[in-house]
Amino acid sequence: MLKEAPDHHDADLVLKIYDLRREPVMRESRTTINARFWPHTAEEAIAVTASEHPLNVAFRQTSGYWEMVYGMARHGIIHPDFLVENNGEGLLLYARIEPYLEAFRQATSPVAFRNAEWVTAHSAAGQMLMERYRARIKRMVEARR
Repeated sequence: MLKEAPDHHDADLVLKIYDLRREPVMRESRTTINARFWPHTAEEAIAVTASEHPLNVAFRQTSGYWEMVYGMARHGIIHPDFLVENNGEGLLLYARIEPYLEAFRQATSPVAFRNAEWVTAHSAAGQMLMERYRARIKRMVEARR
């Protein structure tokens, strides 16, 4: 059952999620992915999952973290809009994968990015943020060609 409104437990979880984002390994992984992961094709998006890929460790760290975080909303543990309003960065990664999601899932796991996808579909904040991120990612990927 989804939460109808955020409460003090949601606030506590958001603060804990923020603290985890500041952990040194997580911070480095986020910085690496946000700066260097710009797939132009499904093949490039999938390539990052190979253990020998230079971005693999950072990708696994960040994608796993954000899927865990967004899973809390999908399972009703935290209010989805409140979560996304304070933790939208994971949708920036999802926006880079989304154009290749079907191929990515076929190559890796049928449930890859399931929680980010859910937050995007079931949260007004997620929908609004994804509209902006899709446009931003499109511009940035095209600029890197």
